[in-house]
Amino acid sequence: MSSFSLPSPARSMSPVGWGGAGVLVVALGLAGAASLWKLFAIGATAFVAMAGGAWLGVQSEATGRSGGERQARRLAWGYGGASGAMITSTGAFLIPSAVGHDPVVGGFGIAAGVFVGFLLHAAQHQLAHLHLPVDATTLELTAHSLAAGLVIGAVYATMPSLGPALGLAIVSHKAPAGYAAARRLCRAGRPVSVLLVPAAAVAAAAVPVGFASPPGSDVAHALVFGIATGVFLHVALDFLPRCEIGGEVSEAAGLTEGETGEDEFDAQHHLLDRLRLHAVASALVGGLVVFVAWWGLHA
Repeated sequence: MSSFSLPSPARSMSPVGWGGAGVLVVALGLAGAASLWKLFAIGATAFVAMAGGAWLGVQSEATGRSGGERQARRLAWGYGGASGAMITSTGAFLIPSAVGHDPVVGGFGIAAGVFVGFLLHAAQHQLAHLHLPVDATTLELTAHSLAAGLVIGAVYATMPSLGPALGLAIVSHKAPAGYAAARRLCRAGRPVSVLLVPAAAVAAAAVPVGFASPPGSDVAHALVFGIATGVFLHVALDFLPRCEIGGEVSEAAGLTEGETGEDEFDAQHHLLDRLRLHAVASALVGGLVVFVAWWGLHA
């Protein structure tokens, strides 16, 4: 069985998947031609991370391990570690840059960015209810990836000297997102190759923004960085693993809503309590990794 093939409804890569791969090639080609190597590396990493996570998700379903505490722990650690790294990176690198240029404008920019992120999140769910010829999971992930790409492009256009570590932290959640989405698509009998579209969306959004001329005034810098910081912070918080019935982690554990006996109800909630501990620990570890990396570079 091919990595991105399913017994039904299709055994080969879908046209949508080929389109996603083509978008990536164009975006990376433009980045290379303009010597935007940091955006090139970040966009390529985002693609590989989501595609790799999707591959692992397919293998998980193909071997018949459709649920269980082990699967849920893996997902909780993936999301928690990535989210912890993103939150720590926001606090250590983005917020100081936003308020350093102008504290008030930067602060307003951060608030505006959080609201924009919330608006994008709400819009994703609204789009999911429309009868569109696109899978809702793919649509939501693509919107998320485009938002992350816009943030990355704006940040690196404003501060071209910024190292690639921050951008890589931003896209660290792509692997667990691809894993969870692939398992959901497998269960629905849909081709997993459609996830190549959101996988390529980071590069597709970041590279064009990277061509923009950086703003010249401190006020403009503060506003751009503030909005980017707010959007990034919202995305980071949104990816904290929620260990509740109906969420992705509980879904991976095979827990579903419905009437259950008292013993089964207690067992489910004890499992969720254990998963919450893993979620908290993983977020702390993700933040610690960023701190240790920063300490090592400045020691």
